[in-house]
Amino acid sequence: MLKNKIVFITGATSGIGEACAHAFAKLGANILLCARRRAKLKILSEQLQQDYGVMVHYFECDVRDHVQVNCQLASLPTDWKNISVLINNAGLAAGLDTIQDADVQDWEDMINTNVKGLLYVTKVILPMMIDNNAGHIINIGSIAGHAVYPKGVVYCATKQAVKVLSEGLRMDLLGTKVRVSSVDPGAVETNFSKVRFKGDAERAAKVYDGFQPLAASDIADAVAYCATRPLHVNVSEMIVMPTAQAAVSMIART
Repeated sequence: MLKNKIVFITGATSGIGEACAHAFAKLGANILLCARRRAKLKILSEQLQQDYGVMVHYFECDVRDHVQVNCQLASLPTDWKNISVLINNAGLAAGLDTIQDADVQDWEDMINTNVKGLLYVTKVILPMMIDNNAGHIINIGSIAGHAVYPKGVVYCATKQAVKVLSEGLRMDLLGTKVRVSSVDPGAVETNFSKVRFKGDAERAAKVYDGFQPLAASDIADAVAYCATRPLHVNVSEMIVMPTAQAAVSMIART
């Protein structure tokens, strides 16, 4: 059902975003990619075209920049503007500190990316979907959007916002055929922790020590499942965790 449809993925050059690009290209979708690292976008684009024979278009964009988002999306080639699926994947955690000890710039980065970036991109794409009375917005949330954990309060707040925005979008779109889903992962081994700990690979590795975490491809499978349901079916929310994880801060380690 997605063959030759356009799937737009933000934050596409690593982790869940990159895995989603492969999953949807494998389904025959044409892939529209954006991220901040142009060189990696080029490599991924060539790989998708070679491996799956689909069309790929990419552009460099920082979703935190409202003007840049508007300009880049407005300047898309006409053939790439009819987007069927938007995957709001761009996001990050920055720092693991109490509020009183946190770096305010970390807050800015998380709020601007996880919340405002999602809103900026959605605001541009949504009118097209409403005009077509078709489309699907899939937001990548987190189990942090369902529970708070110490020293991650602002990150949790941003993912709580993603949960609320997904619910609100479904309300605002009532009566249309535009679907909205939220896929909320538990512990996934990507570069997430390395980014959070500012490149400290040893500290990041300890996050996943002693159990089998999810892989980015596991979440891409979940996203693809949501997007491939019959058009009368909307998977509103999906929480996906490793078997070893019972709650946001409860993981069985060997």
